[in-house]
Amino acid sequence: MTSPQAPQVPETAPRTTAWIPRPGRAREGPRPVVVGLDPNPSHRWALDWAADEADRRGLPLRIVYAQGLPTVRVTQADLLPSWEQWNRSLHEAGELALGDAVAYVEDRHPQLMVTVELAEGEPSWVLREQAPEASLIVLGSRRLSTGRELFTSASVALPVIAHAPCPVVVVREPEHTAGEPPHFVVGVDGSAEAAGALDFAFAEAALRGASLRAVSVWHPAFLRNRDERAGHEAMLEAELTQLVSEREAAYPAVKAGHEVVLGHPVHVLGEESARALGIVVGTRGLGGFTGMLLGSVSQGVLHHARCPVITVPLAGKRRAEA
Repeated sequence: MTSPQAPQVPETAPRTTAWIPRPGRAREGPRPVVVGLDPNPSHRWALDWAADEADRRGLPLRIVYAQGLPTVRVTQADLLPSWEQWNRSLHEAGELALGDAVAYVEDRHPQLMVTVELAEGEPSWVLREQAPEASLIVLGSRRLSTGRELFTSASVALPVIAHAPCPVVVVREPEHTAGEPPHFVVGVDGSAEAAGALDFAFAEAALRGASLRAVSVWHPAFLRNRDERAGHEAMLEAELTQLVSEREAAYPAVKAGHEVVLGHPVHVLGEESARALGIVVGTRGLGGFTGMLLGSVSQGVLHHARCPVITVPLAGKRRAEA
């Protein structure tokens, strides 16, 4: 007998089942690194990145698997046998995928504290619900040009980025350094929002023992003559130099460089991503880098980047670290 399709129901809060793989692992404590699980074993780049980051930070890892629309809330008497079997099969498949993921992570990092969440609901909704108690949200991406993301929905990454009060990391392929000394790239436009991204980038570079490259991108089309362009570039250079120098004292081990680049943010960051450990940008700004992840430029960056893209929300939106 063919299993029924899920009914069209309005988006509601996901019904989540906590499943702790080993006795003695509690959910209380430091905010975890949360990763959305792709059950395909050949697409574990986000899981790798999240597990490694949690281990570096000394934080627990929470693996989340969302199973689509919530099931209908009906009484047991009203539940058809075929629907009940369909629902049970989904849960069994989810628990199996989570169990495999836990075993994989524990083999990679035996001492890492790992918990999992099996949830019914739209993946973007589920992850947005996880975000207030997370240190980071990590998502995978299978080439956004195909319209597919970690949870087979092209609408997952941007809603999570727009609403999460914590940084969100989108990982599209295995981590690489392209033969260069490991470094991060941070997009800076001089705003307060970009300053938050710069703070995160310095901290992440220090955590990795990596260097940092701060980039300010601008296009001269709106300026009328060469003198105006030269003056604008000099202003950007001065602002960028000040922002970087203000943070170098707090992170003396981080070798930081900076550059004002002529071009389009999507193209410039796409080129930078081929050699970087990650691209760090702010969100909710007035324009440039800080506003780009809410519109077409954001989709371009996520499409073209060949390294993880780390988005950092407004300073007022982030909670103080525990």
